[in-house]
Amino acid sequence: MRTFLYSAITLSILMICSISATAQNISIPDTLKGWDQSWVASLNGSQAAYNNWSQGGVSSISGTGSSIFTLYYKQGQFSYGFRTNLKYGQSNSKGQGVRKTDDLISIRNRFNYTFREDGTLSGYATINFRTQFDQGFEYATEDGQPDIQISNFFAPAYLSEGIGIAYDPSAAFTFEAGLGLKQTFVTDDDLATNYGLDAGDNFRSEGGLTTGINFEKEVFENILYASSVETFTNFLIPINETDVFWSNELIGQINSIVSASFQFELRYDNDFSSEIQLKQVLSAGVSVNLY
Repeated sequence: MRTFLYSAITLSILMICSISATAQNISIPDTLKGWDQSWVASLNGSQAAYNNWSQGGVSSISGTGSSIFTLYYKQGQFSYGFRTNLKYGQSNSKGQGVRKTDDLISIRNRFNYTFREDGTLSGYATINFRTQFDQGFEYATEDGQPDIQISNFFAPAYLSEGIGIAYDPSAAFTFEAGLGLKQTFVTDDDLATNYGLDAGDNFRSEGGLTTGINFEKEVFENILYASSVETFTNFLIPINETDVFWSNELIGQINSIVSASFQFELRYDNDFSSEIQLKQVLSAGVSVNLY
């Protein structure tokens, strides 16, 4: 009973203080004139408690909160989009303690200038930043083995800039390609070699080619599917070491507050690992439009 009360109180506090996800692409409405903004705060979580339960089970509580703020501007052929996505999640399972389940600081800026009246062809410029709040670990799978720290705040952090041409044949689909710069920061010397830097180095800058494909559409009533693929190919390395980031999210809005989502992400970053990185999250929770 005490475990249940603790879990319920903790989950309530998280719902009040925290905030989950929506599509990360910046899509500016064609009908917009001047400024507009939105701020969505949400929390997804779960809780389970067992006491003398015949089928067995492990008591646990988990919560993931995020805050997404988006600012839009459009005047004539010029438009600008700004988005911050802050996300953090933890779980507490009996026997394992507290472990991080999600962690993101993302800031995206996009400048756009349309060449055609129908808006299908435009020039763009982007400035993006990404890091995390907290330490990240590769958790030991065997008793007696230590957890290994693999990341931290600003270790790594990525700043990227790009310019190019975007093709928008429909409101749901965008393809773009251009030139880009990418800076990698690792402020923890012990983690530098994890991200392709030499021991003792804290910074690296690269130039290359970038491409992007974005798709966002309501596939069923109140169910939105958003998918994006981003690539970066360094001029000085083989093309088979191209960075690839593919994110997918299926969001179901049950009512004005309650929503459910399925997220699937695939990454290939040869600086960190020659293996493909995968992330999959199925969650439900509350979502509030603050304005």
